[in-house]
Amino acid sequence: MKKINLPKLTSWLLITLGALALVSSVAFVSQILAFIGLGLTLWGTILLYITPEEYTKTAILDTTITTLLTTIEKIIQDGNYTGKAVYLPPKYLKDFESSKAYLTKEKTTPLPQPEQTQQQENPSILTNSNSILLTPPGADLVKLFEKTLGTSFTKVDLPFLENNLPKLLIEDLELTENTEIQTNNNKIQVKIENITYKNTSNQLKKLTTVTNLLGCPTSSAIACALAKATGKPIEIGKHQISNDGKTITIVYNIIEEQKTEAPQA
Repeated sequence: MKKINLPKLTSWLLITLGALALVSSVAFVSQILAFIGLGLTLWGTILLYITPEEYTKTAILDTTITTLLTTIEKIIQDGNYTGKAVYLPPKYLKDFESSKAYLTKEKTTPLPQPEQTQQQENPSILTNSNSILLTPPGADLVKLFEKTLGTSFTKVDLPFLENNLPKLLIEDLELTENTEIQTNNNKIQVKIENITYKNTSNQLKKLTTVTNLLGCPTSSAIACALAKATGKPIEIGKHQISNDGKTITIVYNIIEEQKTEAPQA
């Protein structure tokens, strides 16, 4: 009798449930079902990739990632949330270990106050029609980063990420062949070479809305990590893919929050 591969079975179950949720979200016009489907699909894909002794074929991984980002792009475009996207630090969230991105329709829309995002009954969607709070494509991948390093990024600082992320991506998870991180004041540049799903790079070039705002799963996961470690909002200032699809360069901006004036007595 053939031995059942439980991790692989679980992975495909998550992907199947995620696909069903995505189909249902279209049928019932439900953003909540869409977010649930995206999360399940992405996490199932990650589990497939890290299954011991048997790696997922790149073609399968590429197809799943493209489908995931295409769905997110449609949600953003249908809601016209194309103004700006900001990865929120833990103090904005009820669950400090989670990751959320705040998208707006206008670039001039200010960030919400932490108490506004913490008190939302629905953790995925803000009631303000000019903005939306959603789970970014790298939310589950950053949890894998933390599990592999054995720490929560809420307990570390930026130098820790600078010293540990390259080895994590290159050696521990084998997601890239080379990763470089350079910090200059409030700008952090990350250069990724020969990422695992490089065959998807040409497709990512077509998904300009989601990649420019939220990035690909790996660059999104790095943004989540930066928001946690710095304790400040993070914005993707540039997400550039080389012509040959082998190199991705991301520039992250650390946003300095405006201090609210205390009311006069």
